[in-house]
Amino acid sequence: MTDTIKLSQARRGDRGVIVQVGTHCHHQDHEVELERRLLELGFVEGARIEMLHEGLFGRDPIAMKVDDMRVALRRHEAASLMIRLDRHHQNGGAV
Repeated sequence: MTDTIKLSQARRGDRGVIVQVGTHCHHQDHEVELERRLLELGFVEGARIEMLHEGLFGRDPIAMKVDDMRVALRRHEAASLMIRLDRHHQNGGAV
């Protein structure tokens, strides 16, 4: 069993650490641009993530805490980030 998922699969209350930014498949310019933008926003490997909110319609956009910032992304953008879930805090569970 792996605790590494796409950020787009995370649910409200989930916490974890970013382990990969981008798809590392740089054949398309829009993938390179998205990865650059995510890095500029602070989505870097090792950053702590906490899912705060999901939109009402289609669970989009999603809001999260990235280290000490709050950021909102569309779910398809969040699919470019891989996170390792913190088992003790999944879905808002107690430590």
